[in-house]
Amino acid sequence: MSITLNHTIVPAVDNEAAARFFASIMGLPYDDPNAPRHFAPVQVNDSLTLDFMTVENPVGHHLAFDVDPSTFDGILSRLRAAGVPFGNDPREPDNGRIDHPLCPRGLYFADDAQNLYEVMSPR
Repeated sequence: MSITLNHTIVPAVDNEAAARFFASIMGLPYDDPNAPRHFAPVQVNDSLTLDFMTVENPVGHHLAFDVDPSTFDGILSRLRAAGVPFGNDPREPDNGRIDHPLCPRGLYFADDAQNLYEVMSPR
């Protein structure tokens, strides 16, 4: 049996706001944002959901995603349009560069809870 990740909990200052932010940058749907719930889920793909959870003192996590070139272009465009800082180095996620050390194009961006999202593209 292969192992796949079904979901993970992402700490947040405000679970609904964090889910909306992540979904909007990644170009993913976020449905029913006004429903009261403990988690604010964002379906990333058929086998992965990120469940954002409001916690008192969130400690950021690192989440890395492989994306195709057109998805990368969309993410980069949405980051720029929203004025969200990004960069090619986890120590400098605001340097505006996309020349990633592990792939031809990649970037990091963070949310209010200092979750560090990494997006990597083969071209």
